[in-house]
Amino acid sequence: MSSRKTGGRTPRETSAIPAAALRFLEYYYPIHYKAGIGVEDALRGGSLNRHQVAMLWLIHSEGTEGREMDRKAIERSLETWFEISGAAITKALRAMAQPPLDLVRLVENPKSGREKIVVLTPKGEVHMKKMIAGGEAYVQRIIDHMSDEEIEQGLHFFKRISEIVEGFREE
Repeated sequence: MSSRKTGGRTPRETSAIPAAALRFLEYYYPIHYKAGIGVEDALRGGSLNRHQVAMLWLIHSEGTEGREMDRKAIERSLETWFEISGAAITKALRAMAQPPLDLVRLVENPKSGREKIVVLTPKGEVHMKKMIAGGEAYVQRIIDHMSDEEIEQGLHFFKRISEIVEGFREE
């Protein structure tokens, strides 16, 4: 296990807050399944499934200029989030590449004819903006009930969790 400091404590040290891990766990599922699914539904906008939304979000957040991403990179990320096969990913991407959606194009990777790059179409870029606006509106409804200090603490908390979990991937 790593000996690097995280938030003032090493990972091996236990929290001074009694049963902190259990208390976090008891909040995790309600947050994930109530708030998280609410955000996901807002992003879906009624037209995409959760895997397709995740693919578009990956392209937006991790892709080149937020517009394109190697299909294999999408598959690697989704496999860590969902129990999903490569065939199911291909099916979801093909559905987004065809009418009526026409959100992405699958183009040959110039480095390998067997590999594909997923590229947002102009319609996909517009859809992505609408998708983000829907998610932002949902989250705004939540934070409207928070003070500025609570918002800042929440942002810090999510950032730290992201950093810590990314560190797990590197270990």
